[in-house]
Amino acid sequence: MSSEAAGDPTLLIVDDDATFRTALGQALGKSGFAVSLAESAEEAAAMARGHVFEYALVDVRMPGQSGIDLVGTLRSMDDGIRIVVFTGYGTIANAVAAIRAGAVDYLTKPVDAARCARSLLGVDPAARGDEDLPSLERVEWEYLQRVLADCEGNISEAARKLRMHRRSLQRKLSRLPPRS
Repeated sequence: MSSEAAGDPTLLIVDDDATFRTALGQALGKSGFAVSLAESAEEAAAMARGHVFEYALVDVRMPGQSGIDLVGTLRSMDDGIRIVVFTGYGTIANAVAAIRAGAVDYLTKPVDAARCARSLLGVDPAARGDEDLPSLERVEWEYLQRVLADCEGNISEAARKLRMHRRSLQRKLSRLPPRS
C-alpha cells in the first residue's frame, strides 16, 4: 500500500504483522499522511533508498534485521527523519537502544493511530494523554508473562532466565494482573 497526496507528510510503517500494518496505515492515511508499508527492515531500507520519508513507525521484532537496526539505517540515509519505534515486547533495554539509534519515541503496543500521530509529530507527552502509563507492577507482570511465553510455559526455564527462584516466579504468576 502506498498513498501519495500532494503536500501530505510521507510516512513509512514497518511491521511484520500484515493486519496491524494495514489497519494502522489506513488510519494514518485518513489522518493526512502519505503512507507506505513494508513488512521487513530489508524491504523498508530498499524503499527508503528510492524515496524520502519524513516519518517512520518501526516495529522492534521482525524476522531478519531488527527494527532497532533499521532505525540506524534510516538515520544514516536521512538524518531529518522522525522515527518512532513500537513493540509488543517493551523493555527498558530496547527503549534505550532505540533512542540511542535515533528514534524520537518508543511506544508499547497496543497503540492506536492517534497516539502514533501525536508521537510522530512531537506533541508533548502530557498533552497527548500518556499520563496513564502502566504501573511498575503491571510492566513487571507483563514481562514475566512474556518470558514465560518465550519459554513455552516452562516455569523452571523461565525462572532460570529471570534469575529468580521458581517458587517466587510461581507466586508472582498466580496473582491477578495489576489494573494499570
